[in-house]
Amino acid sequence: MTSSSPTSLLNVDLQPGKPPILRVEATGDAARWASEHRNALRAFVAEHGSLLVRGLGLRDATETEAVFRQLGSLMAEREAFAPRRRYSEGVYSSSKWPANQHMCMHHELSYALELPSLMLFACLVAPTSGGATQVADSPSVLHALPVELVERFERVGWLLIRNYNEDIGASIAEAFGADDRRAVETYCRANAIQFEWQPNGGLRTWQRRSAIVRHPRTGQRCWFNQIAFLNEWTMDPDLHEYLVDIYGEDGLPFNTRFGNGNPIGPDVIQVIDEVYEKNTACEPWQSGDLLLVDNVRTAHGREHFEGPREVVVSLADAVRVTGS
Repeated sequence: MTSSSPTSLLNVDLQPGKPPILRVEATGDAARWASEHRNALRAFVAEHGSLLVRGLGLRDATETEAVFRQLGSLMAEREAFAPRRRYSEGVYSSSKWPANQHMCMHHELSYALELPSLMLFACLVAPTSGGATQVADSPSVLHALPVELVERFERVGWLLIRNYNEDIGASIAEAFGADDRRAVETYCRANAIQFEWQPNGGLRTWQRRSAIVRHPRTGQRCWFNQIAFLNEWTMDPDLHEYLVDIYGEDGLPFNTRFGNGNPIGPDVIQVIDEVYEKNTACEPWQSGDLLLVDNVRTAHGREHFEGPREVVVSLADAVRVTGS
């Protein structure tokens, strides 16, 4: 008597440079399909890091939410780095980020103590060009980075510095779910975040985190952070110059440093981005697509794009990770 593993029941197309793709026939009841295939889908993502499901024909946020809730336990986002539209509890738009700017590879909420282990994406409206949600295998990125750089980050970790204001990035209320000072301070103390209120009512925070963590299920070492994405040298040079003129070097909406406070130079950011680029898999969105991503094992980013683009996102299955 033989038995099949859940993943062997899926006829997935595996090609270099692309995420795994599963093509299915639309049934008219995507939530029921997701429920019936939940174990196989999750097992595949656990083994391969991501899976693009094509053919479900997802059309709106309500249908998408029903699918998402079959696949994971949705969580409310805290400490968002950019505003999102909230469709319902735990269901959001993709981050509001300029269409003409590439969104660098990152792991969602890698700076939070409690973070999603699973990311769920659904494309309701595909852009006319670009806009793909790219993925990259974190252990492969870690292995490809210069050993001395990895060892340095492993020793000191990384530091995220944020300045919340009403002009750019997520507001205090959007990031913390409240703008009451006492509630914000309570959250910061509970989540190992140093904070300082500014004379103008703004908020500055610092949080030190591990750059390399152990995968909560496999124990595999993963390059897990937003060091490059949230660093000042990733910004468009003209925007960087403008923000420094307006807010000063210490007032940028977000920036990253080595965990001991030393600045991270553009050369380091370039090395990280180049390694990500060499390990990136990409497939253009088609309207109706579903994408599952292991948030610890797999980084994701977004191409610049043209035309309307509507991607619905949920953060799911909260976990806490530990440094390697």
